[in-house]
Amino acid sequence: MEQNAQAYLVGAGPGDPGLMTVRALELVQRADVLVYDRLVSPDVVAQAPATCELVYVGKSPDRHTLAQHEINALLVEKAAPGRTLVRLKGGDPFVFGRGGEEAEELRSHGIPFAVVPGVTSCIAAPAYAGIPVTHRGMASSFTVITGHEDPSKLASSVDWEQVAHLRGTLVFLMGMKNLPVIAESLMAYGMPGETPAAVVERGTWPAQRVAVGCLDTIAADAAERGLANPAVIVVGQVAALHDELAWFDPRPLAGKTVGITRARHQASELRTELEALGAAVAEFPVSRLAPPTDPAPLAAAAASRETYDFAVFTSANGVKTFFRACEAACPAPADAAPSASSAAAVLAGAAVIAVGPATAKALATRGVRSAITPDSFCAEGVADLLSGRLGPSERVLLVRAEDARTVVADAVRAAGAELVDVPAYRTVLREDGKDDLLAALRAGSLDALTFASSSAARNTVALLDGDASLLAGVSLFSIGPLTTATMEGLGLAVRAEAGSSTVGGLVGAVLGSLGEPS
Repeated sequence: MEQNAQAYLVGAGPGDPGLMTVRALELVQRADVLVYDRLVSPDVVAQAPATCELVYVGKSPDRHTLAQHEINALLVEKAAPGRTLVRLKGGDPFVFGRGGEEAEELRSHGIPFAVVPGVTSCIAAPAYAGIPVTHRGMASSFTVITGHEDPSKLASSVDWEQVAHLRGTLVFLMGMKNLPVIAESLMAYGMPGETPAAVVERGTWPAQRVAVGCLDTIAADAAERGLANPAVIVVGQVAALHDELAWFDPRPLAGKTVGITRARHQASELRTELEALGAAVAEFPVSRLAPPTDPAPLAAAAASRETYDFAVFTSANGVKTFFRACEAACPAPADAAPSASSAAAVLAGAAVIAVGPATAKALATRGVRSAITPDSFCAEGVADLLSGRLGPSERVLLVRAEDARTVVADAVRAAGAELVDVPAYRTVLREDGKDDLLAALRAGSLDALTFASSSAARNTVALLDGDASLLAGVSLFSIGPLTTATMEGLGLAVRAEAGSSTVGGLVGAVLGSLGEPS
Protein backbone atom coordinates (compact mmCIF):
# COMPACT_ATOMS: atom_id res chain seq x y z
CA MET A 1 0.00 0.00 0.00
CA GLU A 2 1.12 3.56 -0.71
CA GLN A 3 1.12 4.62 2.94
CA ASN A 4 4.05 2.25 3.54
CA ALA A 5 6.09 3.51 0.59
CA GLN A 6 9.62 4.74 1.09
CA ALA A 7 10.17 5.55 -2.59
CA TYR A 8 7.88 7.14 -5.17
CA LEU A 9 8.32 6.85 -8.93
CA VAL A 10 6.67 10.06 -10.04
CA GLY A 11 5.79 11.47 -13.45
CA ALA A 12 6.43 15.22 -13.72
CA GLY A 13 4.43 15.59 -16.91
CA PRO A 14 5.60 16.77 -20.34
CA GLY A 15 7.26 20.05 -19.36
CA ASP A 16 4.71 22.73 -18.51
CA PRO A 17 4.66 22.72 -14.66
CA GLY A 18 0.92 23.35 -14.81
CA LEU A 19 0.41 19.86 -16.25
CA MET A 20 1.90 18.14 -13.21
CA THR A 21 -0.61 16.19 -11.12
CA VAL A 22 -1.67 17.37 -7.68
CA ARG A 23 -0.31 14.16 -6.13
CA ALA A 24 3.06 14.60 -7.81
CA LEU A 25 3.36 18.16 -6.54
CA GLU A 26 2.43 17.09 -3.00
CA LEU A 27 5.22 14.52 -2.99
CA VAL A 28 7.84 16.94 -4.35
CA GLN A 29 6.88 19.46 -1.67
CA ARG A 30 7.57 16.97 1.13
CA ALA A 31 10.49 15.08 -0.40
CA ASP A 32 13.58 14.40 1.69
CA VAL A 33 15.50 13.27 -1.39
CA LEU A 34 14.60 14.28 -4.96
CA VAL A 35 16.26 12.37 -7.81
CA TYR A 36 15.28 14.10 -11.04
CA ASP A 37 15.79 14.01 -14.81
CA ARG A 38 16.87 16.50 -17.47
CA LEU A 39 13.37 17.27 -18.75
CA VAL A 40 11.92 18.18 -15.35
CA SER A 41 11.20 21.92 -15.18
CA PRO A 42 13.40 23.88 -12.74
CA ASP A 43 10.17 25.43 -11.46
CA VAL A 44 9.09 21.97 -10.31
CA VAL A 45 12.44 21.22 -8.65
CA ALA A 46 12.17 24.56 -6.85
CA GLN A 47 9.05 23.26 -5.09
CA ALA A 48 11.16 20.86 -3.01
CA PRO A 49 11.81 21.87 0.62
CA ALA A 50 14.98 23.80 1.39
CA THR A 51 16.21 20.79 3.38
CA CYS A 52 15.66 18.35 0.50
CA GLU A 53 18.69 16.63 -1.01
CA LEU A 54 18.61 17.26 -4.77
CA VAL A 55 20.27 14.67 -7.03
CA TYR A 56 20.42 15.34 -10.77
CA VAL A 57 20.66 12.23 -12.96
CA GLY A 58 19.65 13.72 -16.30
CA LYS A 59 20.42 12.09 -19.62
CA SER A 60 20.78 13.74 -23.00
CA PRO A 61 21.21 11.85 -26.29
CA ASP A 62 24.99 12.20 -26.14
CA ARG A 63 25.64 12.47 -22.42
CA HIS A 64 24.47 10.51 -19.38
CA THR A 65 25.14 11.84 -15.89
CA LEU A 66 24.79 8.28 -14.57
CA ALA A 67 24.19 4.98 -16.33
CA GLN A 68 20.83 3.35 -15.61
CA HIS A 69 22.30 0.68 -13.36
CA GLU A 70 23.97 3.44 -11.34
CA ILE A 71 20.65 5.26 -10.98
CA ASN A 72 19.06 2.02 -9.80
CA ALA A 73 21.77 1.60 -7.17
CA LEU A 74 21.41 5.25 -6.13
CA LEU A 75 17.69 4.79 -5.45
CA VAL A 76 18.39 1.77 -3.26
CA GLU A 77 21.06 3.73 -1.40
CA LYS A 78 18.85 6.79 -0.78
CA ALA A 79 15.67 4.95 0.23
CA ALA A 80 15.29 4.62 3.99
CA PRO A 81 12.48 4.21 6.52
CA GLY A 82 11.14 7.50 7.82
CA ARG A 83 12.06 9.62 4.85
CA THR A 84 10.50 10.27 1.44
CA LEU A 85 12.49 9.50 -1.70
CA VAL A 86 10.96 10.93 -4.87
CA ARG A 87 12.25 9.74 -8.24
CA LEU A 88 10.94 12.42 -10.59
CA LYS A 89 10.80 11.72 -14.31
CA GLY A 90 9.63 13.72 -17.27
CA GLY A 91 6.29 12.53 -18.65
CA ASP A 92 5.14 9.23 -17.18
CA PRO A 93 7.59 6.93 -15.38
CA PHE A 94 6.35 3.84 -17.21
CA VAL A 95 6.26 5.27 -20.76
CA PHE A 96 9.82 4.86 -22.06
CA GLY A 97 10.97 6.19 -18.68
CA ARG A 98 12.65 2.99 -17.47
CA GLY A 99 10.53 3.27 -14.37
CA GLY A 100 9.78 -0.44 -14.57
CA GLU A 101 13.46 -1.27 -14.19
CA GLU A 102 13.76 1.02 -11.19
CA ALA A 103 10.66 -0.53 -9.63
CA GLU A 104 12.16 -4.00 -10.09
CA GLU A 105 15.37 -2.88 -8.41
CA LEU A 106 13.50 -1.44 -5.44
CA ARG A 107 11.35 -4.56 -5.12
CA SER A 108 14.39 -6.84 -5.28
CA HIS A 109 15.81 -5.02 -2.25
CA GLY A 110 12.54 -5.16 -0.34
CA ILE A 111 11.96 -1.42 -0.55
CA PRO A 112 8.26 -0.44 -0.58
CA PHE A 113 7.41 1.93 -3.44
CA ALA A 114 4.46 3.58 -5.15
CA VAL A 115 3.97 4.88 -8.69
CA VAL A 116 2.43 8.26 -9.53
CA PRO A 117 1.53 8.43 -13.24
CA GLY A 118 2.21 11.59 -15.22
CA VAL A 119 0.85 13.23 -18.36
CA THR A 120 2.94 11.76 -21.16
CA SER A 121 4.38 13.82 -23.99
CA CYS A 122 3.06 11.35 -26.55
CA ILE A 123 -0.40 12.88 -26.15
CA ALA A 124 0.41 16.28 -24.59
CA ALA A 125 2.90 17.52 -27.20
CA PRO A 126 0.58 16.78 -30.15
CA ALA A 127 -2.33 18.36 -28.24
CA TYR A 128 -0.33 21.57 -27.72
CA ALA A 129 0.35 21.55 -31.47
CA GLY A 130 -3.34 21.23 -32.29
CA ILE A 131 -3.03 17.56 -33.23
CA PRO A 132 -5.47 15.11 -31.57
CA VAL A 133 -3.95 11.63 -31.63
CA THR A 134 -7.43 10.20 -32.21
CA HIS A 135 -10.15 11.86 -34.27
CA ARG A 136 -13.48 10.59 -35.56
CA GLY A 137 -13.16 9.50 -39.16
CA MET A 138 -9.35 9.79 -39.15
CA ALA A 139 -7.86 7.68 -36.37
CA SER A 140 -9.55 5.41 -33.85
CA SER A 141 -6.27 4.31 -32.26
CA PHE A 142 -2.71 5.49 -31.71
CA THR A 143 0.53 3.60 -31.24
CA VAL A 144 3.52 4.88 -29.27
CA ILE A 145 6.88 3.67 -30.55
CA THR A 146 10.46 4.28 -29.51
CA GLY A 147 12.32 6.21 -32.16
CA HIS A 148 15.61 5.75 -30.35
CA GLU A 149 16.29 2.44 -32.11
CA ASP A 150 17.72 2.60 -35.63
CA PRO A 151 15.21 0.90 -37.99
CA SER A 152 18.09 -0.34 -40.16
CA LYS A 153 19.35 -2.59 -37.35
CA LEU A 154 19.13 -6.25 -38.31
CA ALA A 155 17.81 -7.20 -34.87
CA SER A 156 15.31 -4.36 -34.45
CA SER A 157 12.72 -4.89 -31.71
CA VAL A 158 10.19 -2.94 -33.79
CA ASP A 159 8.36 -4.75 -36.60
CA TRP A 160 8.50 -1.94 -39.13
CA GLU A 161 6.47 -3.78 -41.73
CA GLN A 162 3.65 -4.21 -39.25
CA VAL A 163 3.96 -0.60 -38.04
CA ALA A 164 3.75 0.71 -41.61
CA HIS A 165 0.37 -0.98 -42.06
CA LEU A 166 -1.24 0.21 -38.82
CA ARG A 167 -4.33 2.29 -39.52
CA GLY A 168 -4.17 4.74 -36.61
CA THR A 169 -1.79 7.47 -35.56
CA LEU A 170 1.90 6.70 -35.01
CA VAL A 171 3.72 8.61 -32.28
CA PHE A 172 7.51 8.27 -32.03
CA LEU A 173 9.42 9.38 -28.93
CA MET A 174 13.18 10.05 -28.82
CA GLY A 175 13.41 9.72 -32.61
CA MET A 176 14.89 12.94 -34.00
CA LYS A 177 18.30 11.44 -34.75
CA ASN A 178 16.62 8.64 -36.69
CA LEU A 179 13.82 10.68 -38.30
CA PRO A 180 15.09 10.31 -41.90
CA VAL A 181 15.47 6.53 -41.63
CA ILE A 182 12.15 6.17 -39.77
CA ALA A 183 10.37 7.90 -42.63
CA GLU A 184 12.27 5.86 -45.23
CA SER A 185 11.48 2.59 -43.45
CA LEU A 186 7.76 3.34 -43.25
CA MET A 187 7.65 4.22 -46.94
CA ALA A 188 9.73 1.16 -47.85
CA TYR A 189 7.04 -1.03 -46.27
CA GLY A 190 4.25 0.66 -48.17
CA MET A 191 3.16 3.76 -46.24
CA PRO A 192 2.40 6.52 -48.79
CA GLY A 193 4.90 9.38 -48.86
CA GLU A 194 2.03 11.91 -48.80
CA THR A 195 0.89 10.72 -45.36
CA PRO A 196 0.70 13.81 -43.10
CA ALA A 197 3.45 14.06 -40.49
CA ALA A 198 4.58 16.53 -37.85
CA VAL A 199 7.41 17.14 -35.40
CA VAL A 200 6.74 18.94 -32.11
CA GLU A 201 9.90 20.19 -30.40
CA ARG A 202 9.78 20.90 -26.64
CA GLY A 203 6.03 20.30 -26.58
CA THR A 204 4.10 22.20 -23.86
CA TRP A 205 7.14 24.38 -23.07
CA PRO A 206 7.15 28.09 -24.01
CA ALA A 207 9.94 27.20 -26.48
CA GLN A 208 7.66 24.82 -28.41
CA ARG A 209 8.12 24.75 -32.19
CA VAL A 210 6.34 22.68 -34.82
CA ALA A 211 7.12 21.46 -38.32
CA VAL A 212 4.33 19.97 -40.43
CA GLY A 213 4.62 18.21 -43.78
CA CYS A 214 4.32 14.79 -45.34
CA LEU A 215 6.18 11.60 -44.57
CA ASP A 216 8.50 12.06 -47.53
CA THR A 217 9.37 15.67 -46.57
CA ILE A 218 9.15 15.80 -42.77
CA ALA A 219 12.84 15.08 -42.13
CA ALA A 220 13.83 17.97 -44.41
CA ASP A 221 11.09 20.21 -42.99
CA ALA A 222 12.31 19.62 -39.43
CA ALA A 223 15.95 20.09 -40.40
CA GLU A 224 15.14 23.36 -42.17
CA ARG A 225 13.60 24.70 -38.97
CA GLY A 226 16.50 23.37 -36.89
CA LEU A 227 14.28 21.19 -34.72
CA ALA A 228 16.05 18.86 -32.31
CA ASN A 229 15.43 16.72 -29.23
CA PRO A 230 13.37 16.64 -27.12
CA ALA A 231 10.70 16.17 -29.77
CA VAL A 232 7.67 14.04 -30.60
CA ILE A 233 7.08 12.75 -34.13
CA VAL A 234 3.48 12.24 -35.29
CA VAL A 235 2.60 10.31 -38.46
CA GLY A 236 -0.99 9.96 -39.66
CA GLN A 237 -3.96 11.86 -41.03
CA VAL A 238 -4.45 13.77 -37.75
CA ALA A 239 -1.17 15.66 -38.32
CA ALA A 240 -2.96 17.60 -41.06
CA LEU A 241 -5.27 19.13 -38.43
CA HIS A 242 -2.44 21.30 -37.08
CA ASP A 243 -3.19 24.24 -39.36
CA GLU A 244 -6.86 24.19 -38.37
CA LEU A 245 -6.56 23.48 -34.63
CA ALA A 246 -3.25 25.11 -33.63
CA TRP A 247 -3.82 27.25 -30.54
CA PHE A 248 -0.42 27.60 -28.88
CA ASP A 249 1.14 30.86 -30.06
CA PRO A 250 4.83 30.66 -31.04
CA ARG A 251 7.04 32.75 -28.79
CA PRO A 252 9.58 35.29 -30.13
CA LEU A 253 12.65 33.55 -28.66
CA ALA A 254 11.56 30.00 -29.57
CA GLY A 255 14.49 28.07 -30.97
CA LYS A 256 17.06 30.24 -29.18
CA THR A 257 19.21 28.98 -26.32
CA VAL A 258 20.23 31.66 -23.83
CA GLY A 259 22.82 31.11 -21.13
CA ILE A 260 22.65 32.71 -17.69
CA THR A 261 25.81 33.38 -15.71
CA ARG A 262 24.18 34.58 -12.50
CA ALA A 263 24.59 32.73 -9.24
CA ARG A 264 21.92 30.00 -9.17
CA HIS A 265 19.92 31.54 -6.31
CA GLN A 266 19.58 34.76 -8.33
CA ALA A 267 18.81 33.26 -11.74
CA SER A 268 15.15 32.32 -11.33
CA GLU A 269 13.55 35.63 -12.34
CA LEU A 270 15.77 36.02 -15.40
CA ARG A 271 15.23 32.40 -16.42
CA THR A 272 11.47 32.66 -15.96
CA GLU A 273 11.20 35.77 -18.14
CA LEU A 274 13.36 34.30 -20.90
CA GLU A 275 11.44 31.02 -20.87
CA ALA A 276 8.14 32.89 -21.06
CA LEU A 277 9.41 34.35 -24.34
CA GLY A 278 10.18 30.87 -25.65
CA ALA A 279 13.93 30.66 -25.03
CA ALA A 280 15.57 27.47 -23.88
CA VAL A 281 17.64 28.55 -20.89
CA ALA A 282 20.93 27.03 -19.77
CA GLU A 283 22.27 28.02 -16.35
CA PHE A 284 26.02 28.39 -15.88
CA PRO A 285 26.42 29.84 -12.37
CA VAL A 286 29.97 31.14 -12.44
CA SER A 287 29.84 32.79 -9.01
CA ARG A 288 28.84 31.97 -5.48
CA LEU A 289 28.54 34.04 -2.36
CA ALA A 290 31.02 33.67 0.47
CA PRO A 291 31.33 35.37 3.87
CA PRO A 292 33.42 38.55 3.91
CA THR A 293 37.12 38.15 4.55
CA ASP A 294 36.67 40.09 7.79
CA PRO A 295 33.26 39.28 9.32
CA ALA A 296 33.68 41.72 12.22
CA PRO A 297 32.08 44.84 10.63
CA LEU A 298 28.98 42.87 9.63
CA ALA A 299 28.66 41.25 13.05
CA ALA A 300 29.13 44.60 14.81
CA ALA A 301 26.56 46.39 12.67
CA ALA A 302 24.05 43.57 13.11
CA ALA A 303 24.39 43.64 16.90
CA SER A 304 24.48 47.43 17.23
CA ARG A 305 21.44 49.47 18.22
CA GLU A 306 22.95 52.81 17.26
CA THR A 307 20.87 54.90 14.89
CA TYR A 308 21.57 55.97 11.32
CA ASP A 309 20.35 58.83 9.18
CA PHE A 310 20.79 56.83 5.99
CA ALA A 311 21.11 53.12 5.27
CA VAL A 312 22.35 52.23 1.79
CA PHE A 313 22.08 48.77 0.23
CA THR A 314 23.89 48.24 -3.06
CA SER A 315 22.49 44.77 -3.87
CA ALA A 316 19.76 42.30 -3.00
CA ASN A 317 22.50 39.95 -1.77
CA GLY A 318 23.54 42.60 0.72
CA VAL A 319 19.98 42.87 2.00
CA LYS A 320 19.67 39.12 2.50
CA THR A 321 23.06 38.81 4.18
CA PHE A 322 22.54 41.80 6.48
CA PHE A 323 19.08 40.70 7.60
CA ARG A 324 20.34 37.17 8.22
CA ALA A 325 23.21 38.53 10.35
CA CYS A 326 20.82 40.72 12.34
CA GLU A 327 18.54 37.77 13.00
CA ALA A 328 21.50 35.69 14.18
CA ALA A 329 22.64 38.48 16.50
CA CYS A 330 19.20 39.13 17.97
CA PRO A 331 16.52 36.60 16.95
CA ALA A 332 12.99 37.97 16.66
CA PRO A 333 10.04 35.98 18.09
CA ALA A 334 8.84 33.25 15.74
CA ASP A 335 5.46 34.95 15.26
CA ALA A 336 6.89 38.44 14.68
CA ALA A 337 5.92 40.36 11.55
CA PRO A 338 8.73 41.26 9.10
CA SER A 339 8.49 44.88 10.24
CA ALA A 340 9.39 43.72 13.77
CA SER A 341 12.59 41.94 12.74
CA SER A 342 15.88 42.79 14.41
CA ALA A 343 17.17 44.27 11.13
CA ALA A 344 14.14 46.54 10.92
CA ALA A 345 15.02 47.76 14.41
CA VAL A 346 18.56 48.59 13.25
CA LEU A 347 17.13 50.57 10.34
CA ALA A 348 14.45 52.37 12.36
CA GLY A 349 14.55 56.11 11.71
CA ALA A 350 16.93 55.83 8.76
CA ALA A 351 16.16 56.84 5.20
CA VAL A 352 16.77 53.57 3.36
CA ILE A 353 18.27 53.71 -0.12
CA ALA A 354 18.29 50.76 -2.53
CA VAL A 355 20.48 50.78 -5.62
CA GLY A 356 17.64 49.46 -7.82
CA PRO A 357 14.27 47.68 -8.00
CA ALA A 358 15.61 44.20 -7.17
CA THR A 359 17.25 45.53 -4.00
CA ALA A 360 14.12 47.48 -3.09
CA LYS A 361 12.05 44.33 -3.59
CA ALA A 362 14.37 42.35 -1.30
CA LEU A 363 13.88 45.03 1.37
CA ALA A 364 10.11 45.14 0.88
CA THR A 365 9.75 41.40 1.39
CA ARG A 366 11.50 41.92 4.74
CA GLY A 367 9.18 44.68 5.90
CA VAL A 368 11.09 47.75 4.66
CA ARG A 369 8.72 49.14 2.03
CA SER A 370 9.80 52.79 1.90
CA ALA A 371 13.20 52.36 0.26
CA ILE A 372 14.25 55.12 -2.13
CA THR A 373 15.84 54.23 -5.48
CA PRO A 374 17.96 56.56 -7.61
CA ASP A 375 17.13 57.51 -11.19
CA SER A 376 20.18 55.57 -12.35
CA PHE A 377 20.45 52.06 -10.87
CA CYS A 378 24.16 52.10 -10.09
CA ALA A 379 26.61 53.38 -7.50
CA GLU A 380 26.85 56.74 -9.26
CA GLY A 381 23.07 57.07 -9.04
CA VAL A 382 23.19 56.44 -5.29
CA ALA A 383 26.00 58.98 -4.88
CA ASP A 384 23.95 61.57 -6.79
CA LEU A 385 20.91 60.81 -4.62
CA LEU A 386 22.95 61.40 -1.47
CA SER A 387 24.54 64.56 -2.85
CA GLY A 388 23.31 67.63 -1.07
CA ARG A 389 21.63 65.60 1.66
CA LEU A 390 24.74 64.75 3.63
CA GLY A 391 26.63 66.81 6.12
CA PRO A 392 29.11 66.30 8.96
CA SER A 393 26.30 65.46 11.37
CA GLU A 394 24.89 62.63 9.25
CA ARG A 395 25.55 58.96 9.94
CA VAL A 396 25.44 56.51 7.01
CA LEU A 397 25.30 52.70 7.05
CA LEU A 398 26.64 51.25 3.79
CA VAL A 399 25.98 47.52 3.20
CA ARG A 400 27.91 46.34 0.17
CA ALA A 401 29.86 43.57 -1.51
CA GLU A 402 33.46 43.25 -0.37
CA ASP A 403 34.74 43.90 -3.89
CA ALA A 404 32.34 46.77 -4.61
CA ARG A 405 33.63 50.01 -6.06
CA THR A 406 34.20 52.87 -3.63
CA VAL A 407 31.90 55.39 -5.37
CA VAL A 408 29.28 55.56 -2.60
CA ALA A 409 31.82 55.43 0.23
CA ASP A 410 33.83 58.23 -1.40
CA ALA A 411 30.70 60.39 -1.72
CA VAL A 412 29.87 59.92 1.96
CA ARG A 413 33.40 60.74 3.07
CA ALA A 414 33.58 63.75 0.75
CA ALA A 415 30.49 65.18 2.45
CA GLY A 416 32.16 64.80 5.83
CA ALA A 417 29.50 62.39 7.03
CA GLU A 418 30.24 59.45 9.31
CA LEU A 419 30.46 56.20 7.36
CA VAL A 420 29.76 52.77 8.85
CA ASP A 421 31.14 50.60 6.06
CA VAL A 422 29.90 46.99 6.10
CA PRO A 423 31.27 44.50 3.56
CA ALA A 424 28.51 41.90 3.91
CA TYR A 425 29.69 39.24 1.49
CA ARG A 426 32.09 38.54 -1.34
CA THR A 427 31.59 36.95 -4.72
CA VAL A 428 33.97 34.12 -5.57
CA LEU A 429 34.52 31.92 -8.59
CA ARG A 430 32.37 28.81 -8.85
CA GLU A 431 34.09 26.11 -10.90
CA ASP A 432 31.70 23.17 -10.84
CA GLY A 433 29.91 24.34 -14.00
CA LYS A 434 33.05 24.67 -16.10
CA ASP A 435 32.61 21.41 -18.01
CA ASP A 436 29.00 22.21 -18.89
CA LEU A 437 29.91 25.68 -20.16
CA LEU A 438 32.83 24.40 -22.22
CA ALA A 439 30.69 21.60 -23.67
CA ALA A 440 27.97 24.07 -24.70
CA LEU A 441 30.49 26.42 -26.32
CA ARG A 442 32.25 23.64 -28.19
CA ALA A 443 28.94 22.23 -29.40
CA GLY A 444 27.83 25.65 -30.60
CA SER A 445 24.53 25.21 -28.76
CA LEU A 446 24.39 28.70 -27.21
CA ASP A 447 22.86 31.61 -29.11
CA ALA A 448 23.38 34.09 -26.30
CA LEU A 449 24.99 34.54 -22.91
CA THR A 450 23.81 37.13 -20.39
CA PHE A 451 25.91 38.99 -17.83
CA ALA A 452 24.17 40.68 -14.90
CA SER A 453 27.34 41.93 -13.17
CA SER A 454 30.99 42.67 -13.74
CA SER A 455 31.94 39.79 -11.45
CA ALA A 456 29.97 37.39 -13.66
CA ALA A 457 31.96 38.56 -16.68
CA ARG A 458 35.29 38.24 -14.87
CA ASN A 459 34.46 34.82 -13.48
CA THR A 460 33.25 33.52 -16.84
CA VAL A 461 36.53 34.44 -18.50
CA ALA A 462 38.43 32.99 -15.54
CA LEU A 463 36.44 29.78 -15.91
CA LEU A 464 37.58 29.65 -19.54
CA ASP A 465 41.20 30.02 -18.40
CA GLY A 466 41.30 33.53 -19.81
CA ASP A 467 40.44 32.46 -23.36
CA ALA A 468 37.75 34.99 -24.30
CA SER A 469 37.88 33.79 -27.91
CA LEU A 470 35.76 30.78 -26.88
CA LEU A 471 32.82 33.21 -26.65
CA ALA A 472 33.35 34.68 -30.13
CA GLY A 473 30.44 32.80 -31.69
CA VAL A 474 27.92 33.73 -28.98
CA SER A 475 25.87 36.94 -28.71
CA LEU A 476 26.79 38.55 -25.38
CA PHE A 477 24.42 40.81 -23.44
CA SER A 478 25.19 43.20 -20.58
CA ILE A 479 22.92 44.52 -17.85
CA GLY A 480 24.44 48.00 -17.86
CA PRO A 481 27.34 50.37 -18.61
CA LEU A 482 29.63 49.15 -15.83
CA THR A 483 29.26 45.52 -16.83
CA THR A 484 29.76 46.51 -20.47
CA ALA A 485 33.01 48.29 -19.61
CA THR A 486 34.24 45.23 -17.71
CA MET A 487 33.31 42.91 -20.58
CA GLU A 488 35.03 45.06 -23.17
CA GLY A 489 38.10 45.25 -20.94
CA LEU A 490 38.17 41.46 -20.95
CA GLY A 491 38.03 41.35 -24.74
CA LEU A 492 34.35 40.44 -24.99
CA ALA A 493 32.19 41.91 -27.75
CA VAL A 494 28.86 43.14 -26.35
CA ARG A 495 25.92 42.54 -28.70
CA ALA A 496 23.56 44.78 -26.73
CA GLU A 497 23.26 46.52 -23.38
CA ALA A 498 20.13 46.69 -21.25
CA GLY A 499 18.22 49.96 -21.48
CA SER A 500 17.83 49.88 -17.70
CA SER A 501 20.03 47.98 -15.28
CA THR A 502 17.32 45.48 -14.36
CA VAL A 503 16.36 41.92 -15.23
CA GLY A 504 13.60 43.31 -17.43
CA GLY A 505 16.09 45.54 -19.21
CA LEU A 506 18.43 42.62 -19.82
CA VAL A 507 15.60 40.48 -21.18
CA GLY A 508 14.55 43.37 -23.40
CA ALA A 509 18.06 43.58 -24.87
CA VAL A 510 18.02 39.88 -25.73
CA LEU A 511 14.53 40.10 -27.21
CA GLY A 512 15.36 43.17 -29.26
CA SER A 513 18.39 41.49 -30.81
CA LEU A 514 17.30 37.87 -31.19
CA GLY A 515 13.50 37.88 -31.08
CA GLU A 516 11.38 36.85 -34.05
CA PRO A 517 8.41 39.09 -34.94
CA SER A 518 5.15 37.61 -33.67
